[in-house]
Amino acid sequence: MWLDQHTKFDVDAVPHPVFGIAANILSHHDSGLHAHRVSQILFTRQGCVTITLNTTLCLLPPTRAAWIPAAIPHRAQIKSAVDYRSVYFATDVLEDMPKDVEILEVSEVLRATLERIAQASLEKDWSKGPARNLLAVCMDEIRRAPRVPTRLPLPSDPRLATLEIADLPPSLGRLRRQIGASEKTIGRIFQRETGMSYQQWRQQWRLMKAVELLAAGSRISEIAQELGFSSDSAFISFFKHSTGTTPRAYLRSLNTLSISASV
Repeated sequence: MWLDQHTKFDVDAVPHPVFGIAANILSHHDSGLHAHRVSQILFTRQGCVTITLNTTLCLLPPTRAAWIPAAIPHRAQIKSAVDYRSVYFATDVLEDMPKDVEILEVSEVLRATLERIAQASLEKDWSKGPARNLLAVCMDEIRRAPRVPTRLPLPSDPRLATLEIADLPPSLGRLRRQIGASEKTIGRIFQRETGMSYQQWRQQWRLMKAVELLAAGSRISEIAQELGFSSDSAFISFFKHSTGTTPRAYLRSLNTLSISASV
């Protein structure tokens, strides 16, 4: 079902075991922290969505999908235009899926089935006939989809309560001065709570933010400056080392996927 971006929609009021919605959001949006009684697959054809959990930050780049299990508190934030689809499943429909949020690689088959379900009427009966077959293919593709490493674990130590994640995290030396803890103490906290050193964690944040900014159409020079790189070439080298491709090549791949998704 297509929704206007200003239409209020109560997911938990829909009495059907499988249903979907489609929408174009043209401005900033913040869902606030919430949870559903049903599980959700959120798919973006264009633009990025940031999903914040209690202990993890997830980035949903274009043409990827987020699996959000029922009852998981989450907050979805959109900072630029996004063309998205959401498909919802009662808890007994996909019982064998992970119990935590996952970002999934979207195959052409999964993309096509999500589109069909998201744009169908809410009253569509997916339990018989061709609709049942389509749903079965969709669920099989969801189970088989590779997981994409676009997650950033968040430290919960109260000494880091002032650490901002909306903007570039400070250097280790600056963070040490801010919270009054030694660099060794900060390192132990991050290793214990995120499995990474602070420098590794900060670099992962920069990579996720770079993907978000690329998808939003920012220029490489703008991204390099916002993420604190000394030059465009330093940013390009970092991005290629982290992803195996250059920012321009990555952006071309996003555009290609977005075009194929609209065909």
